[in-house]
Amino acid sequence: MTTSSVPPGQSAAGKRIVPRNWRDDPSIGRPSGASLFSQVLAVNTLIIVATVFTASVAAQMDIGTSQGMEGFLIASVAMLVTALVNGLVLRRRFRPLEQLIAALDHVDLERPVLVAEPDADPPADVARLRAAVEEMLARLDLERRRRASAVLDAQEAERARLARDLHDEVNQSLTGIMLRLSIIATDADEETRERLGEVRDLTEQAMRELLRLSHDLRPTALDDLGLSAALETRLRQLEAETDLEVQHHIHADLPELTSDQQTVVFRVAQEAISNVVQHAEASHMRLTLAKRGTEGVLLQVSDDGRGIPARKEPEPGEREHAGLTGMRERALLVDARLAIRSSSRGTVVELAL
Repeated sequence: MTTSSVPPGQSAAGKRIVPRNWRDDPSIGRPSGASLFSQVLAVNTLIIVATVFTASVAAQMDIGTSQGMEGFLIASVAMLVTALVNGLVLRRRFRPLEQLIAALDHVDLERPVLVAEPDADPPADVARLRAAVEEMLARLDLERRRRASAVLDAQEAERARLARDLHDEVNQSLTGIMLRLSIIATDADEETRERLGEVRDLTEQAMRELLRLSHDLRPTALDDLGLSAALETRLRQLEAETDLEVQHHIHADLPELTSDQQTVVFRVAQEAISNVVQHAEASHMRLTLAKRGTEGVLLQVSDDGRGIPARKEPEPGEREHAGLTGMRERALLVDARLAIRSSSRGTVVELAL
């Protein structure tokens, strides 16, 4: 048995893990003590009580007499009314600040935007603070988008390079082996030719697997013909290679997507199909790509397999299935929403953008 020495809040590679909500980050101190509103209200109340007490002493109020008792009661009522009015005024002025803090508590670091609307008439200082926070979150979101696009471009460029190397170099080497086997077989005896034939069959199988892998890394149809053609090509290959009953419906009037969006939709579909083939033990699969609203699309891949085994939510730093993680990360790159619903009757993967 081995024990992990990875510090809390870090991955095995030493990178710091940032939770989706900053309040879940163990490295950030928890707020302690009373709220700012409570502290200001308490200080103001003490000032009011001290002022009334000082005024009573200065006036030499004698509560032993009826006149002194009457004055004391009037002063007490005035003190309570003043404290109440002060509390109401403070509550009204602090409410926009508390709303802003509550909105920040619910900011998703993966999609940094404020979700709560402010009061109609917040104080000028709070309005400026909110504007500054919104500007900061907008800059963070813009930088995240730029980095996401760069990551996606780098991933696809590396895939294209690997696919090209496999096709142009390794495949040529295997072709050379096939030719050499054919030449050797011409002068060999019957038993040797039979064995060379077996080697040739294995080499042909390796070439087919190599071409399939090269296509999966960077399908030419995606670059040349677009998303719909690439998906249809992949589904035809799936029908030829497996016993799955495959149905698909790809709408003809899909909105125009950016190159990054097309790549993400294809990669998510590719991973979902791979999960069906490798893990679902399904007999039927359906893929739908439909128009969503005026500018979006909805991808749905469903099967009738055994579903994803139920498990608890991963702890910070714990890895879920690499394929599911890859789909979530790719969806995030183009601000898409990924939903995975699973039961004993099958799994449905939906990508909405």
